[in-house]
Amino acid sequence: MKTLEKKRALVTGAASGIGLAIVREFHAQGMQVIASDVSASKLAEVFADMPTVRCLAADLSQKAAVSALAVEAGPIDVLVNNAGLQHVSPIETFDPAKWDLLLQVMLTAPFQLIQAALPGMYERNWGRIINVASVHGLIASPFKSAYVSAKHGVLGLTKTVALEAGARCSNLTVNAICPSYVRTPLVEKQIADQAKAHGIAESEVVEKVMLTQNAIKKLIEPHEVAQLATFLCSEGAWSITGTAQTMDAGWLAH
Repeated sequence: MKTLEKKRALVTGAASGIGLAIVREFHAQGMQVIASDVSASKLAEVFADMPTVRCLAADLSQKAAVSALAVEAGPIDVLVNNAGLQHVSPIETFDPAKWDLLLQVMLTAPFQLIQAALPGMYERNWGRIINVASVHGLIASPFKSAYVSAKHGVLGLTKTVALEAGARCSNLTVNAICPSYVRTPLVEKQIADQAKAHGIAESEVVEKVMLTQNAIKKLIEPHEVAQLATFLCSEGAWSITGTAQTMDAGWLAH
């Protein structure tokens, strides 16, 4: 897409899974990509074959680190809030520190980065903000109170910013992508906890927990999410804003 060449993008949670796929897709479109994750060494390893990708390590669990990332990244045209983590536990034993961690990384940090990016987007009269949410931004599942709460909050943030931005700039869109289970390290790390919480074998988790509601019994691939993110950045997607773009293999058709 010629219109995306030279656009500057910041992608969080970029060292693996969906974030990595989005960086690779954006880079292929000629965008100037800033990849951020918590580990500098992991970023260097993953993007060793892509020297034009700028790597910025940042711990999004720390508000000051998020603010510093926004300053170091500088003006950006595209912001992808993708960083996330999971904790699976019944509510009565859910660690309050884990609650705070998940809400900071997946809701407060996106707010901080959006707040920092918007003035420059207004000034240049163009911008794209994409929040990688989840099907759990629209529905709930047991044992994921913090994750579900954060993702529901991200959808509210998405809608609010879209309304504010649309009133000021006709070339600035704000959307959320809401996939069901994607083949990522985050999903793979959940299997043992899900097995324990549901009292089943780990080998049964994907079929009996993760894909039980899907009409199509397949995990989504990260590059498929990246392709949707790229489309949302295109000029042809100008009218799509304030939305939750579902990629749920029929889960929400029930």
